[in-house]
Amino acid sequence: MKLRVAAPFALVACACLLATACGGSGNSDENGLSGRIEADGSSTVGPLTSYAAEAFQKLHSGVQVTVGISGTGGGFERFCSGETDLSNASRPIETDEEAACRKAGIEYVELQIANDALSVVVNTGNDWATCLTVDQLKQIWEPGSKIERWKELDASFPDDDLVLFGPGTDSGTFDFFTKEVVGDEGASRSDYQASENDNVLVNGVKGQKGALGYFGFSYYDQNRSGLKALAIDSGGGCVGPSVETAQDGTYTPLSRPLLVYAKRTAFERPEVQAFLRYLVDESRAIAAATLFVPLTDEQLTAARKRLEDT
Repeated sequence: MKLRVAAPFALVACACLLATACGGSGNSDENGLSGRIEADGSSTVGPLTSYAAEAFQKLHSGVQVTVGISGTGGGFERFCSGETDLSNASRPIETDEEAACRKAGIEYVELQIANDALSVVVNTGNDWATCLTVDQLKQIWEPGSKIERWKELDASFPDDDLVLFGPGTDSGTFDFFTKEVVGDEGASRSDYQASENDNVLVNGVKGQKGALGYFGFSYYDQNRSGLKALAIDSGGGCVGPSVETAQDGTYTPLSRPLLVYAKRTAFERPEVQAFLRYLVDESRAIAAATLFVPLTDEQLTAARKRLEDT
């Protein structure tokens, strides 16, 4: 299954969710829910959660859900200081963040809401690169890398400038990519054009023939006309990012879970319970509508069980 094949379903899913599950009651709130839910964190997960929030608020007009984009690290900082109810994350919480939450007395539940195939992309004018090895990516991105032209990476490539775009250091995508590709989380060359806004990275790669960047699959899929995704060879041959390869684990090492962390004390509020239940139960339709990789059957069952056990 390719997301582009699923595009008509995505439009139906979008219409159904925003029309209160295809035939609901508009802005009415039969359950009388009210309150405010605050989320922050990953720029990758943010669009998915924002879409879910908009659809949920059509069902429950008395509930206000705000979604900030501070990056995964920035989101955890706010979450573990008690400022937010939910934290969107494109990587699991880290040891120092766990310690900060523990020190503040904040217990939490981790929920997987989608999958991602972190995509390495180039400009559509690039007609020479179709697949890079993990070692080649490491050569490009490792600290102190001197590779500035494509020919320096592969003698068969042209002598064009290699212009790099990537997420900033507060991004969970940055953390995940550097750990999986460079081998040391946070280790990266610094002479690249960084932004916490993935749309800035998209436009940067679109604008220069020799550009290369990386970000979440949904940003690539929404911009296929101006971007080309590279296949990655981690030792077993070249595999490109797609729904299938993200779900079956063949797109390595750049497949990853997309997560939402929720404070346990927030579950005492019915509006938070309802939103999280909606986010999980409708996760596949939300993922389709926003061009994310949906949960597998096993992942969806696990997420529902985690909610039930909280």
